[in-house]
Amino acid sequence: MAARKYFDEELSALQADLERMCSITERMIDDSINALKEGDVDLGASVSEMDKEVDELELSIEKRCMRILLRQQPVARDLVKVTTALKVITDLERIGDQAADVGEIVRQFPQDGVAFGTERIQKMGDIAVAMVHQSVEAFIGENEGAADMVIRADDEMDDLFCGVKADLIALMTSDATAADRAVNLLMVAKYLEKIGDYAVNVSEWAKYLTTGEHKEYQ
Repeated sequence: MAARKYFDEELSALQADLERMCSITERMIDDSINALKEGDVDLGASVSEMDKEVDELELSIEKRCMRILLRQQPVARDLVKVTTALKVITDLERIGDQAADVGEIVRQFPQDGVAFGTERIQKMGDIAVAMVHQSVEAFIGENEGAADMVIRADDEMDDLFCGVKADLIALMTSDATAADRAVNLLMVAKYLEKIGDYAVNVSEWAKYLTTGEHKEYQ
């Protein structure tokens, strides 16, 4: 009984760390998009600082998982839960990297913010935050339905990315001086689209917990 209690406590701590990691990445996405719109270089730089915390959490969670595996030697469902958590934190760390990259791009824009193309990008940012949050909740709660919602949301993210790309091509066609700005905005949209892909990865692992089958949806 004592061994089981220890495992349950470690698993609860693991889930709390995952939620913390998720919360930070959500804020990073929000802050990076706000920094872009407002031309806030300091806010963009702060996203990179938060990425360090995400990296530290990834290492901490890895150590916790390894400690559980070595001390408890879990089997069956317990083993699957711990080993898939290692997959999830890799995707969350990559999400943090993408958000930090957006923050870095902010430094290349004028200080008064970006007047063109932010409506779709803002929508992509909102969807990205929702997808990341729901995918982690689906994993922790082993909720296949929630995971399916994230997977479906990725279609909207892809459509928005195509819309942003079309808008930026039109911009460059009409204003050759806007090429550099358009390329940077396209990179932002691509980073957000990749965040959606990583959220789908987390959802795939959430579904694996409930179905025992890992299927790729991208």
